[in-house]
Amino acid sequence: MPEKVLSPARHEPTDVDARFILIGVPLFVGTVIALALLVLWLFPGAVIDRTMRLPLPQYPNPQLQPDPRADMAKFYSEEMRWLNGSGWIDKAHGVTHIPISEAMRLVVQEGIPGWPAAAGKPQ
Repeated sequence: MPEKVLSPARHEPTDVDARFILIGVPLFVGTVIALALLVLWLFPGAVIDRTMRLPLPQYPNPQLQPDPRADMAKFYSEEMRWLNGSGWIDKAHGVTHIPISEAMRLVVQEGIPGWPAAAGKPQ
């Protein structure tokens, strides 16, 4: 059986016309420049120099928590002392805080001004 013979490789002279290159490349470059100018117009503050100034700020080293359970217990006891205690918040303006149980009892007795009444509670 005879072997098929391939014709020699050649290029297509009509793939890309020279006119396309002469018009397309400047059009592409012009589009890129127009888009860059559009971005600069839309975001004028985006070209601000954001370099860090020397000397760099010195921040304190992180403080490790050697005993988290004791810290949480101390925090909890301080919060409970505040919630269950009374005292002045602003003595000049006469603002105090009262124990939370007392505050809840007063809210139940007197209500909150402007708050809707409960469904089963007579007014």
